[in-house]
Amino acid sequence: MKSPKKVYLIDTNVVLRYLLGDHPKFSPKAAAFMSDVFEGTRKAEIPDVVIVECVYVMDKYYGVPKNEIVEKLSGILNFSGIVNPDRSRILEALLRYSNSSADIVDCILAAHSSPAKIVVSFDKDMERLKAVFETL
Repeated sequence: MKSPKKVYLIDTNVVLRYLLGDHPKFSPKAAAFMSDVFEGTRKAEIPDVVIVECVYVMDKYYGVPKNEIVEKLSGILNFSGIVNPDRSRILEALLRYSNSSADIVDCILAAHSSPAKIVVSFDKDMERLKAVFETL
């Protein structure tokens, strides 16, 4: 029986080194790995918590403009080797993030909301994000 193909969980530091190309040792290694993911020769998942951390680090620490953050992260999520089961929701959250003043966590919650999954929040952003929500 053939063993299942590996799926790599990509950490924030790999995504950042790849996108920013700012480290002489780690950025080339990240680029080589991500090239394999782009081509689909390696399968990988980027959890939404990693997306959140990438957004915050690129915004707050590196000052990358919001539209560039969204473009770069959306691009990676569309690599052929990315196998996120919730990829469409993360992409939807990034789109909501790019079109609002809400933070990425609220956008992810809104993207995951549905009549069966109701966000409970005091945050007024939920209405603007068209989330299915209730306030307490």
